[in-house]
Amino acid sequence: MATSSDRPAPPPVSQESRARRLGSLRMIWRYASRYPAQLLVAAIALGIAALATLAIPWQFKEMIDSGFVAGGGDVAPHFRLFYVIVIILALATALRFYFVSWLGERTVADIRQAVQRNLLRLAPGFFEENRPSEIASRMTSDTAIIEQVVGTTVSVALRNLVMGVGGIAYLFTLSPKLTGGILIGIPVIIMPIVLLGRRLQNVSRSSQDRVADIGATTAEQLGAMKIVQAFGQEAREAERFGAAVESNFATAKRRIRLRAAMTAIVIGLLFGAITTLLWYGAAGVAAGTITGGTIAAFVLTGGLVAGAFGALTEVYGDLLRAAGAAERLSELLHAEPEIAPPPHPRSFPEPSLGTLEFQKVEFRYPTRPDAPALHDFSLAISPRETVAIVGPSGAGKSTLFQLAERFYDPQAGVIRLDGVPLTEVDPADLRARIAMVPQETVIFAASARDNLRYGNWSASDEELWEAARAANAEGFLRKLPQGLDTFMGEGGARLSGGQRQRVAIARALLRRAPLLLLDEATSALDAESEKLVQDALETLMHDRTTIVIAHRLATVRAADRIIVMDEGRIVEEGRHEMLVAAGGLYARLAHLQFQSNPDTA
Repeated sequence: MATSSDRPAPPPVSQESRARRLGSLRMIWRYASRYPAQLLVAAIALGIAALATLAIPWQFKEMIDSGFVAGGGDVAPHFRLFYVIVIILALATALRFYFVSWLGERTVADIRQAVQRNLLRLAPGFFEENRPSEIASRMTSDTAIIEQVVGTTVSVALRNLVMGVGGIAYLFTLSPKLTGGILIGIPVIIMPIVLLGRRLQNVSRSSQDRVADIGATTAEQLGAMKIVQAFGQEAREAERFGAAVESNFATAKRRIRLRAAMTAIVIGLLFGAITTLLWYGAAGVAAGTITGGTIAAFVLTGGLVAGAFGALTEVYGDLLRAAGAAERLSELLHAEPEIAPPPHPRSFPEPSLGTLEFQKVEFRYPTRPDAPALHDFSLAISPRETVAIVGPSGAGKSTLFQLAERFYDPQAGVIRLDGVPLTEVDPADLRARIAMVPQETVIFAASARDNLRYGNWSASDEELWEAARAANAEGFLRKLPQGLDTFMGEGGARLSGGQRQRVAIARALLRRAPLLLLDEATSALDAESEKLVQDALETLMHDRTTIVIAHRLATVRAADRIIVMDEGRIVEEGRHEMLVAAGGLYARLAHLQFQSNPDTA
């Protein structure tokens, strides 16, 4: 297993890449702009809160000039107005916080749902080339960054922008000369933001990649905990996880150093300029050209403006992190499925014929392009025929099922169901005609009822029990504490391997599809359960086309036809007795199995 440190550093960001990241931020805006009412209320509240903040130094000036300096007049009205400003500021800030936070949560929820909907469209090959654990990290850590930016950072940025611009406008009314000096220094302050920001953008993306590595490593280790402990590899996995954490910390340190340098330079320049200008302002007070209230308001407003622009430097760093996170999510959101419905899909004949045909099929898995899984493969299966597929591991048996379900398309050749090429129909229509029991049983972390209904979500409880009875699953399901409402646990942890397999068989039976695919469907059953399930399957297979993949040859003796595969080709074909008499590969496999287990002979 590769560590996170093995991954190459991201390449320099090109102009095209920067434009793409800006496009990713526009993607966030597209989702947030779906809620104009909330945006409007948040914007109004934000503007009122910013203006109320700027009203404080204005009122302070009025109080000093007309209250303290002008002969010690009554200052009570000024303080009462202060209370009004504070109340307005508090209410506006509360409204801004609520609606901006609501927008952040709602936007992230919509993005997560949109990404998940698109992921469900993608072919399995996509998840072979992109680790599901890393995708899960993008759905959690990256969306959390976006939620923070939409729900907090953007609000802070806009508030500080309004305060900065409004503050500068007010400063001009107080002293155009001093304010002009401040504006001259702004380009000097912005330049470090631009220069350091470009480097920070790359480091921010790299930091998110390292976080994804931690999530992927954690998911992988927890999912394989029994193997880790069984082979005594706890120390090694702890070391590997530690390497991922340290790699993330090293990248985070680079990001923090850049942000700290950016903040220090900008704040130093900004407050240095303010201090210098105030020095001249103090001289003006001493000379009588500026009032005490004016210089006090200038100091307070200048501090607010400096703080606003200083905060914008941190906001810029957060926006860069959000750009990286949005880019990663945008990649998932805009990934196009390799297996997609054609523009004008054909319809299957009704009623279904139940025929399946492979014609001169060539296929290589995307992750193993140098190893052909099927080579010049041709096979025609007749309606209601039971065909058994046998052969050594790696012969291409399960590949037939992958292609029949159109999880992949062959590089050459044609596959037809009911006489219609699979590439000319909607994959959903194709899969609606197929029921499958995979070799690796999948039980969802849900109730027994929901796991059964996965085969037919509209099935009634009576139909569920009928399918469970046929799959020899009724007995243990009725003994569950809450019956069909019992939670199955992660991966069906409350069930044994054989019980999980029987639930999967019942699920396939509820599908009531004309084509039944059984990939070693009885492999996890004991001898007694296997006999009962096999009897049920034989009855149900009578009216549908069935393809059975089996390593245990005793389970396929009754098949209408046995196809023997090796290295992606058909090497033998016939019934059990004929193949045994031929003395080929099937005979050798049968001899090895029946010799080691005479009870199955």
